[in-house]
Amino acid sequence: MAEALRVGIAGLGTVGASVVRVLHDKAAELARQCGRAIEVVAVSARDPRRERGIDLGTASWFDDPVKLAQADGIDVFVELIGGDEGPARACVKAALEAGRHVVTANKALLAKHGVALAEIAEKKGVLLNYEAAVAGGIPVIKTMREAMAGNSISRVFGILNGTCNYILTRMEAEGLSFEDCLKDAQRLGYAEADPTFDIEGNDTAHKLSILTSLAFGTKIAADSIYLEGISNITQADIRAAGELGYRIKLLGVAQRTDSGIEQRVHPTMVPTASVIAQVNGVTNAVAIETDILGELLLSGPGAGGNATASAVIGDIADIAKSRPGFQHGPVFGRPAKELVPYKKAQMRAHAGGYFIRLTVHDRIGVFAAIAKRMAENDISLESIVQHADGLGAAQQKTVILVTHETTEQAVRKAVDNVTRDGHLTSKPQVIRIERAG
Repeated sequence: MAEALRVGIAGLGTVGASVVRVLHDKAAELARQCGRAIEVVAVSARDPRRERGIDLGTASWFDDPVKLAQADGIDVFVELIGGDEGPARACVKAALEAGRHVVTANKALLAKHGVALAEIAEKKGVLLNYEAAVAGGIPVIKTMREAMAGNSISRVFGILNGTCNYILTRMEAEGLSFEDCLKDAQRLGYAEADPTFDIEGNDTAHKLSILTSLAFGTKIAADSIYLEGISNITQADIRAAGELGYRIKLLGVAQRTDSGIEQRVHPTMVPTASVIAQVNGVTNAVAIETDILGELLLSGPGAGGNATASAVIGDIADIAKSRPGFQHGPVFGRPAKELVPYKKAQMRAHAGGYFIRLTVHDRIGVFAAIAKRMAENDISLESIVQHADGLGAAQQKTVILVTHETTEQAVRKAVDNVTRDGHLTSKPQVIRIERAG
C-alpha cells in the first residue's frame, strides 16, 4: 500500500470536526477504497482549548493557518475557515504556491478569487477541489467537471440555499408568515443570527457563479448576477401561486443566450407538478440541461456538518487515489487561462411570463387603468383576477395578473407607471414564472 496521505485541516467548526470524526471512524474503509491511508497530521483553529468531541490523536497544532498551509509535513491542505479574504485567502494561496493540494468548502472565496487561485494550482500541478462549496453533499462539481465530458450545457439552475427553501416550504405548508418561519429557522440552526446573506440571495449567487463558470467556460462573475431575495414574499403570494398551480422557490438560473450568458437569482413560480417543485425543506437540487444527456437533476442535503463533510472527504479521497505523475484536470473544467471574460446577456424575453400582484384602491377605473398600462408596453395577459381585501373607507383590492411571454423591462415599466398613477396602496410584487423544470 502506498504511503499515507497527510492532511492538514484549518477550521474545526461543525464541518471541520465532522471531517476529522469521519476520517477517524472510516479510516480502514477509506484506506481500502483509496489504496492508502488518510491521516490528519496537523490542525489549526482559533481556540485550542475548546472541547470539540473529536480525537485529534498526535496531530500537530498550528496557531497560524498560513504556517500550516506551508508545512512540509502535509500533502493536502483543507480550508474550512470561511470568508473571501483574510486568513482563508492567505492560507489557500500559500498552500497552492507551496505545491500542496487544496480542498475547500468556501464558495465566497471561490466566487471572488477562484480564477486566480485556479491559475496557481494549474501552474503548480496540484488539485484545487471544492465539491462542498456548492450544494453541500450533492456531487454537482464532479458531475459537471468530469462526468459530462463532451456535453454542451445550455442551462443550469436549481435550489442552492437550504435556509430559503426551508422558509418557503414552511410558509406554504403551515400558512406562516415569512418572519415567523425565519425565527424558527434561526432557532433550529438553519439560519444565522444575521440571515441577510442567505435570504437576500447572496449565498445562492456565489454558488451560481461557480456553476456558470463550469457550465460555460467563463470567468467567475458573481457581481454580474441579477439578485433578488425572498424577504418580500408574503402569504398572499404563496396562496395565489397555489391557486394558479405553482409553488414559489428561490432559484439560481444561468443560461446561454444569443447575446451572452444570463445569470439571475430570484423567487420563481414553478409548476406544482414539476420535479423541482417537490424539493422541500433544507434539501438542495441542481438541474443541468445538455445537448447529449438531456436534463439531469441532482438532489440531496445541501448543508449541515455531515453533508458538507461528506463532500470534503470525497475530495480528499480523490487526491488519495491519484499518484505521482498523474496529470490533473483543470479546476473549472478547462484551463484557467482559457476561461473567457463573462459577457452579460442583453435584456430578453423571459419564457414563461410573470406573476404580478398589485394591491390597489377599490375605486372606479383602476382595473381599466392597469390593463391600459400593460397594453402600452405590449404585455399580453393570460389571466387577471381581483380579490377584495378590506371594508369601508380603506377598502382595497388585490389584483393578480399572469402575463404571457414578455420582457423584464416591459413588466417593470408597466408596474412603475401604475405606481406613478397613484393606484397602489403598497409595494407591487413581481415574480417570474418558469414553465420547465
